[in-house]
Amino acid sequence: MASRTITAAASGSRQLGDLTVHRIGFGAMRLTGSAAFDLGVPSDRERSIAVLRRAVELGVNHIDTAAFYFSSLRSANELIGRALAPYPDDLVIATKVGPGRDPSGQWLPLARPDQLRGQVEENLRQLGRDHLDLVNLRVLPSVEVAEHFGALAELQAAGLIRHLGVSNVTSAQLADARAVATVVCVQNLFGLDDRSRSADVLRECGELGIAFVPFYSIAGKGRESGAGADSSEQVASVARAHGVSAAQVRLAWTLQQGPHVLAIPGTGDPDHLVENVAAGALRLTGQDMALLNAAGPVASDKS
Repeated sequence: MASRTITAAASGSRQLGDLTVHRIGFGAMRLTGSAAFDLGVPSDRERSIAVLRRAVELGVNHIDTAAFYFSSLRSANELIGRALAPYPDDLVIATKVGPGRDPSGQWLPLARPDQLRGQVEENLRQLGRDHLDLVNLRVLPSVEVAEHFGALAELQAAGLIRHLGVSNVTSAQLADARAVATVVCVQNLFGLDDRSRSADVLRECGELGIAFVPFYSIAGKGRESGAGADSSEQVASVARAHGVSAAQVRLAWTLQQGPHVLAIPGTGDPDHLVENVAAGALRLTGQDMALLNAAGPVASDKS
């Protein structure tokens, strides 16, 4: 594929509530040089800003971020504001609340319901906005979501949030959230190497008309550390057949799980960005999909 000319529009479009986005978006976590659970080594600020601007030039209009995406010197939200404000009218910025860090940088896995307003306001301040397009509540599998989601629904009613979603949820938690307020998006771990745990949720989202937005769809078992050398012979075979990279095959496989599936690959590398966006134009054959599906998912219980 001539990836340099391919834009995010090639991936098609999908609704997030009343907002239309291209199915290939951008995840901001790696812009800071950090991982969500590790402060990491700070990235190059100007390079990160350039990647964000290039993403928008390539038609990306769905960016996923969080106030807890930061390294010792970089904040994803600050980078987004610096690169893209004043924001394009069609740009949808999705953020997450629930987890956070205290002033020392110590990881806190889940805020109390009464602390969520502070997290929402912190995202508003960092992004320089008067409302948030989409807020995903990220929880732990054992948590009752109704009270937390209800707190966000109150902020939605107050005009601080446009749409609500959930992240890292089970089918039961999704049902509990939907009983409180409309859910437009589910963000769960899902990819070629780790698809069994969220398979039911992905299917339910399709039936309910909810967007399913998997994370780590490229990194797979690498998770926060990022994608390493791809060891899958099936992926390599399909990649050779199409003259593309293994990462592009993994993204294309993800998007072909259903028209309700979006992708938010993240990178701080401008060349990888172009490659990721171009993956939205890759259409795998039935034979390709059968070969990849036969590769056997790797389940994990890490939350």
